Amino acid sequence: MTTAWLEATMIALTSVGAALVALLLTWLAVGRAPGRRLTPAAQEDLEEVAFLFDDEALVDATPPARRLLESMPIGASDWTRFTAFAAPRFPEFQSRIGQLADLGRLEMTEIASATDKPRLRLTVENFNGLARITLVDPEGEGQGQRVDSLSFRAMEDELEMMRTTLDRSPVLIWRTEKGGELSWANRAYLARAGAFDAGEEGFGWPLPSLFTLPLDAFDGGGPHRLEIGRASQGASDTATWFDCHSVVLERGTLHFALPADAAVRAEKALRDFVQTLTKTFADLPIGLAIFDRDRQLRLFNPALSDLLQLGPELLATRPTLYAFLDRLRETKMMPEPKDYRSWRQEMTELEQAAASGFHAETWNLPGGQTYRVTGRPHPDGAVAFLFEDISSETSLTRQFRGEIEMSQEVLDRVGDAIAVFRPSGELATANAAYGALWGVEPEATLGRVTLLDAVKQWQARAEPSAFWSWLQNLAREIGARENLTEEIILLDGRHVTCRLETLSGGAFLLRFSVDTASDTSPPRQTGTAVAQQG
Repeated sequence: MTTAWLEATMIALTSVGAALVALLLTWLAVGRAPGRRLTPAAQEDLEEVAFLFDDEALVDATPPARRLLESMPIGASDWTRFTAFAAPRFPEFQSRIGQLADLGRLEMTEIASATDKPRLRLTVENFNGLARITLVDPEGEGQGQRVDSLSFRAMEDELEMMRTTLDRSPVLIWRTEKGGELSWANRAYLARAGAFDAGEEGFGWPLPSLFTLPLDAFDGGGPHRLEIGRASQGASDTATWFDCHSVVLERGTLHFALPADAAVRAEKALRDFVQTLTKTFADLPIGLAIFDRDRQLRLFNPALSDLLQLGPELLATRPTLYAFLDRLRETKMMPEPKDYRSWRQEMTELEQAAASGFHAETWNLPGGQTYRVTGRPHPDGAVAFLFEDISSETSLTRQFRGEIEMSQEVLDRVGDAIAVFRPSGELATANAAYGALWGVEPEATLGRVTLLDAVKQWQARAEPSAFWSWLQNLAREIGARENLTEEIILLDGRHVTCRLETLSGGAFLLRFSVDTASDTSPPRQTGTAVAQQG
């Protein structure tokens, strides 16, 4: 019994001791374990962004502050880089920083944006003659926020790509704030403005302004054709004119300037060309009217107003083609139409003919004038009409025609048969007696019958003679001919005296006189002379 009690006591004591030992070991393990500490990276994320400047020289900065400066564009100094970051976000920064020595402390808040994102706070303190600048982001303050390394690297790569793209762009790009202050510009703009230092390792602040933009440009208006000021121009062979396009952003305006010097030169050359044409057209005696593809008057010269008796005030209103022709009909400066419907049809045909190709017609006006109207197509569907007063030319032509008809009538009254040949040997004219004698129609053969052809016709209706051979040889000669007289006999027995007479310019005529008094052949002295000459 006693032995059993002792064994139970020993088992109980052993269990209690084991439990005590376990508790002791557990306390030692928990009590002596080192406390959790923040890693250096976590401490760095919680460290404030602070700078210490001596005038414009950076004396010291926290690691986040140095990373901020490294992310900014190149500048002439660390102060320039920081100003490039602060000035767009804190508009009063540059004006108030000079008051630090008097006030001792400055506080600024970032300008409001359209989003609900908390605004940055900037504090500047005078620390023993140095400027201690602190930036506070309310969104991340005291939260120890960490960024995934892969996401952060992707953001840095994208930022570098965008920055490189903008710096390599030949287009001038810059950004202005709502107050008009220039807050950012790409390399092309800075190079054009001469903002870089000698080694192109940095630039000063504030950035120079190249253009004087109109007010509507800050509201997205444009594009605007602007010229760089003379003081800002570079080399003489560089462009001085630009087409500026503006895009409104959340907190300012982004501007793009495209070179337009070539377009300006082309427009100037076009204006000079138009002025030259205008001066030329002004001196032309021919009236000119050019209608565009919508058939509206676009260009005319003073002669048009004088010839058609149209006031300049009417032409200045740019009437349509049909309104223009209607006015001509009302003022009787075009042929009187039978009726309005037929007149419109004729004008439509005139327009279509002028638009499809060269078209000309003559207008005999009620007042006695005669106009030649010419229509020509122009590029882009335009059509030009030329109005030329040919009254004197027509009168002279009619006079010449009357004189020619009268001369022909006089020639037909002559009893002898007469044929006139050009120096080339072609038949120029002949009278009615010539056609009756030789059985031909002179009007149908003018200009198409040569002397050789005529000799064959004569030989067919006359007896053989040495005179025909001599005329054939004459047709092959070039130069002056000698006067000659010869007598021939027709197949019907009539005797004909042939006379060759030279005219001015190498022309000559042949006169055939029929001897109706006697059928007896006279002596043939001339025939001997022809035989000797032949």
